[in-house]
Amino acid sequence: MIDLRAARSDPERFRTALARRGAAEAFDELMAADERWRALVPQADELRGAQKLQGKPTPEQIEAMKEVKARLQRVEAELADAERARDAAIANVPNPPHDSAADGKAEEDAVEIKRWGEPPKLESPKEHTEIGRFDMDRAAKVSGSRFGYIIGDTALVALALYRLGLDRLVAEGFTAVLPPVLVREEAMYGTGFFPSDKSDYYAIPEDGLYLVGTSEVPLIGLHMGEILDQLPLRYCAYSSCFRRESGAAGRDTRGMFRVHQFQKVEMVSYTLPDESWDEHERMLALEESIVQALELPYRVVNTAAGDLSSAAAKRYYIEAWFPSQERYREITSCSNTTDYQARRSGIRYRAGERALETPHTLNGTAAVDRMLLAVLENFQGDVPESLQRFGAPARVTR
Repeated sequence: MIDLRAARSDPERFRTALARRGAAEAFDELMAADERWRALVPQADELRGAQKLQGKPTPEQIEAMKEVKARLQRVEAELADAERARDAAIANVPNPPHDSAADGKAEEDAVEIKRWGEPPKLESPKEHTEIGRFDMDRAAKVSGSRFGYIIGDTALVALALYRLGLDRLVAEGFTAVLPPVLVREEAMYGTGFFPSDKSDYYAIPEDGLYLVGTSEVPLIGLHMGEILDQLPLRYCAYSSCFRRESGAAGRDTRGMFRVHQFQKVEMVSYTLPDESWDEHERMLALEESIVQALELPYRVVNTAAGDLSSAAAKRYYIEAWFPSQERYREITSCSNTTDYQARRSGIRYRAGERALETPHTLNGTAAVDRMLLAVLENFQGDVPESLQRFGAPARVTR
């Protein structure tokens, strides 16, 4: 969540920033709810103080105390309602975008920063489902639409891809984790996916659990409610991920590009606030090094402020070239969520002997199934040497 004290002291700065992502109205609602709550606090304090008397009360004082008690009960009920309204309002306010986030509201407003590699010149490029062994028909019988089996050589290439991502991150000081993929609502709220994107996640109501759409959630939840003694902390995790894709009706319906279940290697960093922007660039460079090891042509874009997730203050996408679509498509994201996730998750660090501050958290994709699809399409079945070192075949056969 946003720093409410900072917002009170400089509301115009927050409102101007949040207007860039279409959230000025949500911020105004929060400020109004907060003002009502703050107006009631001194009233309740005054009435509590009026209940304290020295010595034995007179009959008149006893009657007056009854009236004070009744008034206090009414004010405390109003105060509790105001606090609930304020908490609900702050949950709906996203992270203010960083000044360097691109202007605009939509995916198309992202600003290209750089390109690497040349798209291959292919006369008749095949789609990934024509090259690798995927079985979406049988998956549909088992699980429904937008699921798929990855089989044989194709599965070995996928496993090599995840191992490449994990090994690269561990070599850079990240601690490997195999996390749970079912989490409580508090973890989804803490990372900013709830309440804004709740409809996109699978729920297990009888157990109060949710399937994660990224292992960023359990990696932030790992230190939920804790005081950290040392920063930075860097983790990387491999997990299956699940998304309902509720807002993607009719989009990318062919193949395995947009499915309900996929595998991903994610990285998360906890840093000091004044080091998080350098960490953001470092994580992007790590992502680029992995995509370059795969020899994939790509471009990096700076996401538009209005297209950011609720938690992100700035986000980069790496988009790889997909010959069958003749365009660049997203394969990684890299976000700085500043203090937003840590504040919502109750995570702090010791800045001195007594002082407690809120750290910044960042997340990024190191390997994901979409990279497998890009490898198949760009090399039409041949496999980069970087993946052969991890047990992938030199060429995919069906």
